[in-house]
This record gives sequence, structure tokens and C-alpha cells, in this order.
Amino acid sequence: MKILAVDHGQKNLGLALSDETGFLARPAGVFSHVSKLLDAAQVAEFAVRHQVGRIIVGVSYDEAGDPNAAGRRAINFSEVLGQQTEIPVELWDESLTTQDARAARIASGAPRKKRAGHLDDVAAAVLLQDYLDSHPSQLSS
Repeated sequence: MKILAVDHGQKNLGLALSDETGFLARPAGVFSHVSKLLDAAQVAEFAVRHQVGRIIVGVSYDEAGDPNAAGRRAINFSEVLGQQTEIPVELWDESLTTQDARAARIASGAPRKKRAGHLDDVAAAVLLQDYLDSHPSQLSS
């Protein structure tokens, strides 16, 4: 089963897809934010086109463990997305995914000019890989 991860941001939505085995995540693209409703429709259509069986939406939390402002926006987005598709939508902690994505890009040896720009799809891949690593037995059945 393929899984789609969404890194929901104020400007962009980063997407990542798993392979069919649920073992490996890879960046799958970026959508520019338009509105909650249109963003959800784009993600739902992308999920159907790629035959996704589950959608993961990253949520960020504050130090107390409560969703911060960005996390609340992601939760609201996931609710709208859930109304536009029959594919199950699940929330997942995205803490530090952007920092991990930036570190991965640096570790890959990418020149400074190529490291500039969005990391949204790479952050979504980090989020999805964390999810996949946390659910190995659930995904293989």
C-alpha cells in the first residue's frame, strides 16, 4: 500500500510517497498554498491518481505537547481533506522534519546554491520515513 505524507505549510504543501511495500519514502512534489479547500482538493486528487491507501499529515507541537499555530492549521487542513476523500487521513508528529531535511541536503553534498529554496517535499519524505519506520508490521500486512 502506498502512503502519501503532507508537510502543510503557510506557503507550500510538500508531498512524499512511499513505495508499494511501505518501506521507503521519497519526495513527490510541492503545491503552492491557495486555500484550505483547494489545497485539500489537490492533495485528494494527487492521492487518487497515485493509488494511495493512507494519507499522513504532519502536525507540529509546542514544548507543552500541544499543537502550535502551524499544527492547528495542519489539523484543520486534515479535517477538510478527510471530507474530500475516503482515503484514511492520519496525523503524525512532524517535529524537526525541516531541520532534518536541511541536514540531509547538506550531508548529500549539495552546493549552497542548490540547498536554497523550499525543502517542503524533502521534509514530507522525512516525516513519512519516520512514520514508515514506526509502523513496519502494520504496513506489510
